[in-house]
Amino acid sequence: MSINSFDSRGTLEVGENSYEIFRLSAVPGTEKLPYALKVLAENLLRTEDGANITTEHINALANWDASAEPSIEIQFTPARVLMQDFTGVPCVVDLATMREAIAALGGDPNKVNPLSPAEMVIDHSVILDVFGRADAFERNVELEYERNGERYQFLRWGQGAFDDFKVVPPGTGIVHQVNIEYLARTVMVRNGQAYPDTCVGT
Repeated sequence: MSINSFDSRGTLEVGENSYEIFRLSAVPGTEKLPYALKVLAENLLRTEDGANITTEHINALANWDASAEPSIEIQFTPARVLMQDFTGVPCVVDLATMREAIAALGGDPNKVNPLSPAEMVIDHSVILDVFGRADAFERNVELEYERNGERYQFLRWGQGAFDDFKVVPPGTGIVHQVNIEYLARTVMVRNGQAYPDTCVGT
């Protein structure tokens, strides 16, 4: 929760719904920022905690000078994480291992979850065995499931076990296409807040 040093917290009414938002107009200088930096400024206002993100960081961004050397590191908290299976499987293994360790220490393993929504697109397991035939796509998907069945079962378990973790099955498309066409939200709505969709991916 933001400590809201700039008193930027506001309410956006959309139909019968209300969302908490953070207004850039509360911070002088943000009106001149490029759009990408305005998104980053909102991110800082929303996640300001007084330790990792402070008024110093927010003011530094508001006073950004394109011709100056950067003088301060700015934190970024993405709205979501996008992974493809080649790099995403180790992340799910790490989460499962952390749950196992927490359980061994007597804690609640269900508390181990991604901090931000995470989505994995399985698109790096395709091997083109069959081609030049009308049934090539279907046959290649069948072979992919045969080769990777154990891994896919593990990912299906992960999707059910972890909060805010979704898996897009193989044969749907490549990660970039699936992200743009199906996963990107423009505006994220989570925990009563509305904010720009931002993404970090593998």
